[in-house]
Amino acid sequence: MKPKPWKTLSSKVIYENPWMHLREDVAELPDKRSTIYGVVTFGDCVGVVPFIDDDHVMLVRQYRYVQGENHRWEIPTGGVKDGETLEQAAQRELAEEVGRHAARLIHISSYYTSKCICDETAHIYVGEELTPAHAPPDETEFLERRVFKFDEALRMVLESEMMDSMSVIGLLFAARRRGR
Repeated sequence: MKPKPWKTLSSKVIYENPWMHLREDVAELPDKRSTIYGVVTFGDCVGVVPFIDDDHVMLVRQYRYVQGENHRWEIPTGGVKDGETLEQAAQRELAEEVGRHAARLIHISSYYTSKCICDETAHIYVGEELTPAHAPPDETEFLERRVFKFDEALRMVLESEMMDSMSVIGLLFAARRRGR
């Protein structure tokens, strides 16, 4: 038997900015008790594994404030803006972060970044047949770009040198798609 859904009794906005919203709900449990539940909403986000050719990908590196580190490489990622399709957001992120446009975007995975307190769904693509494109990066992005052999990027995932979920999942699914 499926678990019974909870019922939201009240919801209060605690904090919000252009990138996230935090609310506190009071929810009724199936046994009629109530509990407080915090929910952080980010919305949809996209990531692209950009293949320069069959054996090379372009990755980016930037300072990540929350983790306090600047040494990890990652795939281009970002939030979906109001009115954008997932594909438009993926192309925008490619242009902003790696200066490329993909003639082919292939969806390889969608997943919840956290199933408990975050309302965010990530959508991962492989980008192929890249051509030069330009869009200015977000005002908070100071990026370094570099081309890696795909096997080297995959090694970084397998040895936990890459730790963000979008890069890990994207590169593993790309490897699976390529029979590795």
